[in-house]
Amino acid sequence: MWTRFRWWIGVCVLIPLLAVLRAPGASAALALGGGAGIIVDGHYCTLTTIGHDKTGQLVGFTAAHCGGPDAPVVAEGSEDVGPLGTVVAANGDLDYAVIKFEAAKVTPIANFAGFVINGLGPNPERGQPECKLGAATGDFCSHNSTFPGPGPTMTMSGLFQPGDDGGPATADNLLVGMIRDGWIISGWPGMADMPKTHLTKFSAILDDVNTTGGPGAGFTPVPA
Repeated sequence: MWTRFRWWIGVCVLIPLLAVLRAPGASAALALGGGAGIIVDGHYCTLTTIGHDKTGQLVGFTAAHCGGPDAPVVAEGSEDVGPLGTVVAANGDLDYAVIKFEAAKVTPIANFAGFVINGLGPNPERGQPECKLGAATGDFCSHNSTFPGPGPTMTMSGLFQPGDDGGPATADNLLVGMIRDGWIISGWPGMADMPKTHLTKFSAILDDVNTTGGPGAGFTPVPA
């Protein structure tokens, strides 16, 4: 009799526990940080960074040509989870998009796959060491190859592949740029070709979102 009673107690405890574990809200939030592969409206791209804007909303950035306002955003490799956020603003000239994430579905991190974003940095000088992380080509470090100027874009040495779009570029672990595209400069006879990655200065992106005052304004990345 006592054995059967203990069995019944175990069943009574196990059934509600399984119900909780199988409940939709019980799934763990996905960790996302700058350099994570994302799919925006069906286009494979890379998350630039993630943090909070002045309203406290959890937001991130990527390239605008990945998808415009209302485009759903899912994590690469976790497509079955469904959308984690939505593009809520975009600027085609600077080629950036602002993503509003659902805080219950995402855990923002500053160190994604060993690539650290420990804040926002000033525009790098020509020749200054830089690193980038794209979902297609991975982590690569070289140097800034931009001649001094006031424009909103810059370049760094390194290969670009589709899927890197939106990825972060850092100097001294501080975010300085967003990958937008790239090209290859043919070398002189007997010399290797020189791949280049084209970036939007993140300072230009911040200036624009702060001027418009919309989603992303007052952005601060999550601390490392």
